[in-house]
Amino acid sequence: MSYRPRLILAGLSGGSGKTTITLGVARAWVRHGRKVKPYKKGPDYIDAVWLGLAARATAANLDPFLMSSATLRNLFFATASPDDLALVEGNRGLFDGKDVDGSCSTAHLARTLDAPVVLVMDCTKMTRTAAAVVGGIQKFEPELNLAGVVCNRTAGERHRAILRRAIEHYTDVPVLGCLPKIDPDPIPERHMGLVSHREHHGADAILDQLADVAGQWIDLDRLLAVAETPTPGHTPDTPAATAASDLWPAAIPGEPVRIGYVRDAALWFYYEENLDALRAAGAELVELSVLDTAPWPELHGLYLGGGFPETQAADIAANHGVLDHIRTLARTGAPIYAECGGFMFLGENLTVGDVTYPMAGVLPVSTTLCAKPQGLGYTEARVTRENPFFAKDSLLRGHEFHYSRCIAAPDAVTLPMALHMERGTGMLDHDDGLLLDNTFAAYNHIHALSTPQWAPNFIAAARAYRARRR
Repeated sequence: MSYRPRLILAGLSGGSGKTTITLGVARAWVRHGRKVKPYKKGPDYIDAVWLGLAARATAANLDPFLMSSATLRNLFFATASPDDLALVEGNRGLFDGKDVDGSCSTAHLARTLDAPVVLVMDCTKMTRTAAAVVGGIQKFEPELNLAGVVCNRTAGERHRAILRRAIEHYTDVPVLGCLPKIDPDPIPERHMGLVSHREHHGADAILDQLADVAGQWIDLDRLLAVAETPTPGHTPDTPAATAASDLWPAAIPGEPVRIGYVRDAALWFYYEENLDALRAAGAELVELSVLDTAPWPELHGLYLGGGFPETQAADIAANHGVLDHIRTLARTGAPIYAECGGFMFLGENLTVGDVTYPMAGVLPVSTTLCAKPQGLGYTEARVTRENPFFAKDSLLRGHEFHYSRCIAAPDAVTLPMALHMERGTGMLDHDDGLLLDNTFAAYNHIHALSTPQWAPNFIAAARAYRARRR
């Protein structure tokens, strides 16, 4: 079959500018009539949404820690058609993984997908040294196809000329672009990365601005040629037999159940594959908001993703109708699954600075926002208690990234935790997964392709709840 065009834009380190450059390239190619399928390497919700906006297509996450190499390839081929231009944004530095061998790194993903890599380098106060860096990267993992470099944050024409001559004189890696410093940054950052598109007005205009910059300073035609050229020794693409539906276990026959999920300015961290897994397992999904006062329909289950409830805390606290409704769902035994921001929402209170806001009050804990991360990185959690979503004693792979800290209520004796963090922080004393009736809340985020039991179990619990209610 035909080769699927693909390209990974990787950074020399975190903060190299690869996100803004990837956004600009994606939007520029879309404006030139190309169909771009965006991907984000690693566990990142915010960049993935911005990439989707830039490409005007839903982004997917490719994570070698959460997914096997076979699953990564299946997901890639299920979501990128031969006519798509698959554009992957790496994370952190090119070779940075979870250990000294660089496992789960962007380079690891590039080898898995047989994808060429273009390196984005912050060249601030650097000239000839850039050639040494590029040459070292080229030799560090010779099997990696380093197909080009983009020099970022250059100081002027003389600086750009020296960088280009040095890199192309001492290496055979072509310089595909040299960008000036963009000041101020059009997309400001916050403690978890870029500011949410939901809080940043004029996102489309910003992406068009980045496309203009990419078109002026990057050779987009040469970059496209890199994406369309198979890597040396490329294994022919497998037949297009993998459809999105083939990624999921067969649905258990039965009447669909209605599961609500909140997607608004407070809670919007969802892997699209998690929603796809629920649909494949037998869910009718209903998008909801904890900020809107409109009444909710009948639900058989509720999924509360992560997000930034701290930025909307006053509006959440004032929405008494929704808070009452969620308390009723929990009290009557509806399966509720909450991750990070969703867990904060289900607690008794959320403290931001000097102000404490009442939340849903489903769980006997509160959270307070801190100045530094309280949990950060990949996780491995052992399931220690029977629950509706995971088999006891199974090991869940996931990730956490939270600035909030969990505080148990003074009268809470023993909190029923369902997860023990073998890797990671969790809520309290390396335990996570607070379980109350059929409500399960954790700082831990999961991916449905890493935890295939989650969606079918969710559907089974929702069907059981509906049957009891009837």
